[in-house]
Amino acid sequence: MSLDELLDVIRQVHAGKKKIPSEIAAYLAEHYSQERLTTREVEILRQLAGGTRNRDIAKRLFIAEETVKAHIKHIMEKLGANHRTQAVAMGVRRGIIQL
Repeated sequence: MSLDELLDVIRQVHAGKKKIPSEIAAYLAEHYSQERLTTREVEILRQLAGGTRNRDIAKRLFIAEETVKAHIKHIMEKLGANHRTQAVAMGVRRGIIQL
């Protein structure tokens, strides 16, 4: 950020306006989702991170395998992931789960 840009931001904030630098706005847009994962979805995401198969997740959580698949679909939609591995990586980056 140049000195002129910094001064402009200071003036705007001093005048009561809010200013988010474009770099931060872009980061937020990429990493923030309006929809939060449910408790069950987070639980399933943790299982995915451990490499657990759908069938085994279903047994551990006492739900049908088709229900697990539906949860995974919703997780991927909410996170904007294209596959399970990407969903796990995004979950870790966003602080939803820890490895």
